Amino acid sequence: MIGLPDSTTACLFDLDGVLTSTATLHEAAWRKTFDSFLAGWPEGDREPFTHVDYLASVDGRPRADGVRTFLATRGITLPEGTPDDSPELPTVHGVGNRKNELLLATIEEQGVEPYAGSVAYLKAARNAGLAIGVVTSSANGEAVLASAHLAEYVQARVDGVVIARDGLAGKPAPDSFLTGARALGASPERTAVFEDAISGVEAGKAGGFGYVVGVNRAGTADHADALRARGADIVVDDLADLLGAP
Repeated sequence: MIGLPDSTTACLFDLDGVLTSTATLHEAAWRKTFDSFLAGWPEGDREPFTHVDYLASVDGRPRADGVRTFLATRGITLPEGTPDDSPELPTVHGVGNRKNELLLATIEEQGVEPYAGSVAYLKAARNAGLAIGVVTSSANGEAVLASAHLAEYVQARVDGVVIARDGLAGKPAPDSFLTGARALGASPERTAVFEDAISGVEAGKAGGFGYVVGVNRAGTADHADALRARGADIVVDDLADLLGAP
């Protein structure tokens, strides 16, 4: 009993904040990146980056989309630059590369811990014969899965590298989830999506997926309500909450 409709044949999991605790590392890296950038920028709103900003503008989005979306809230538009821009350049890709540099340093130093309830759920889903995929906007999906010792459960991975390579629209567009379902040979209507980000829940809903599970890692009633309002069929605080559910 894993709390999904009987018709479900596949599961697509977001990574950061759903399977692993790396969402907090991402937020810290974004905060340091944006606060440093804003402090040195001569115009626009230079109020510090907040948790609300993270949830509304960055969480679940591809890196460059997060840079554009957040800076737009501060009235700042940067040139795009190129993906290999130096982290010191004031471009969309430069700012994004600075964030990634900080994140990778933290992962190298601290490692990645999966949520115990998520590991238990992955085992249960595998034992139930469900196909398992990971769909994440992070370009570091492979490294994070390896560090968290979760790669053995995953049959298909769509991450930021794949999204950029194939020109997929990022969440809240459903493209990455639809690509993940195809990689598993599963139809969207028989696939469950697991997401902690509002943009990810919106993507699952937009893709016509059979069941969308919102994961409320924020632990607040407001975030749970927002996940439901954007399309989650059920909201849980931890994936283990689904085990044993009818």
